[in-house]
Amino acid sequence: MNRYLKIILFGFLIWLIPFVVSFFIYPLKTSGNPLFESIMPLALTIITVLLACTYLKSIQMEFVKESILIGVIWFLINIIIDLIMFLQVSPMQITLNDYMADIGITYLIIPVITMGMGYLVQNKAEIKKIKTD
Repeated sequence: MNRYLKIILFGFLIWLIPFVVSFFIYPLKTSGNPLFESIMPLALTIITVLLACTYLKSIQMEFVKESILIGVIWFLINIIIDLIMFLQVSPMQITLNDYMADIGITYLIIPVITMGMGYLVQNKAEIKKIKTD
């Protein structure tokens, strides 16, 4: 699969899967249960870790650079799709300030995870190279 297509597809899945989860657990939010606010970042974290692992397995070098790239792109994909979904003309209206405070800031989990994973994989590759030299 084309590298850029894979990045975009994974970014979309990182948005889609938590969005689907939110539909199933939405009654928790409407009842004021804080469990909703705990499950959503957990769902985002799980899918980000799984797809970042999958993506990083497919590359051979420049792990930190790639992990920064995917983290930023996936973050932007999620923000852009959400902003389209939450524009004033949509049925899920929310102000930009409320969106950033409630949802948008949570997406910073994505680049934090990918950058951390990229750094770890890069260090592991360097250690492995030193041992074989």
